[in-house]
Amino acid sequence: MVEVNQLSDDTVRNMSIGALFSDFAGKIFSLDFHRTADLLVTASEDDSVRLYDIANAKLLKTTYHKKHGADRICFTHHPSSVICSSRYNLDSTGESLRYLSMYDNRCLRYFKGHKERVVSLCISPINDSFMSGSLDHSVRIWDLRVNACQGLLRMRGRPAVAYDQQGLVFAVAMEGGAIKLFDSRSYDKGPFETFLVGGDMAEVCDIKFSNDGKSMLLTTRKNNTYILDAYGGEKRGVFSLDPSPDTELEATFTPDGQYVISGSGDGTMHAWGINSGNKVGSWDSKIGVVSCLKWAPRRVMFAAAASSVLTFWIPDESKSGKPQN
Repeated sequence: MVEVNQLSDDTVRNMSIGALFSDFAGKIFSLDFHRTADLLVTASEDDSVRLYDIANAKLLKTTYHKKHGADRICFTHHPSSVICSSRYNLDSTGESLRYLSMYDNRCLRYFKGHKERVVSLCISPINDSFMSGSLDHSVRIWDLRVNACQGLLRMRGRPAVAYDQQGLVFAVAMEGGAIKLFDSRSYDKGPFETFLVGGDMAEVCDIKFSNDGKSMLLTTRKNNTYILDAYGGEKRGVFSLDPSPDTELEATFTPDGQYVISGSGDGTMHAWGINSGNKVGSWDSKIGVVSCLKWAPRRVMFAAAASSVLTFWIPDESKSGKPQN
């Protein structure tokens, strides 16, 4: 049995589709794994929020949100509650974010503030704080227990946000290749560090920290994926992918922080070793250009979505000499 902290080139290279779900009636916009439970949640264009048991590849529940729609989504610390951003009525209601209970399909709280679509969303790993980045050029900091916004940062262009795994630092990336690091306890004092990626002035799609806190992953609309040192901002690797003019690509770290996987505009996916900088493997996604891609925190599996199809990828036991989990 392969552990998530003992991944090898062979294990990563031999990943293949273990389950496929194609019953969505619209594009899948985002997905998220729970940090400690074997659960995945998706938000899609058909206004649905869907909860999956990843251990058994089973759809557990579907809820629909016709009034507000479903766009960006992330789990809270509770396995049956999520934060979901709205697609509709942002101008009239201002209800840009909702705290939802999947258990009884209730909205526990509305969060008003953003006037345009939320494009980045993440929750602190240590408390009930969460962040949202919007096309209104702002980052807002919230607390699940309070309706009112707890903090506001004005940014240039479209911001992407991420907490590190200790919840002590958060990063805000924006067009022009600038990444600002903030102390989450005193963000009102401004960033304590600013990195300039350089050479790529495109809009940012996403930013992530590796679990070990040593690396950051930055993707841009130019289809470049950057691995950056989280302390000094130096480039540890740059991977350029085929263009996808109509689709934003997502990339993901493996839980051990040793590999990066990304979609590409030609419908393939690629994996690289961070320390070696070498490509480890490539796969035909089988479902088109992958726009949502995340590795499960505690399992040797990742989820990939393209258009209205969701896939779970696991090691292919037939390609190795021993059983794998």
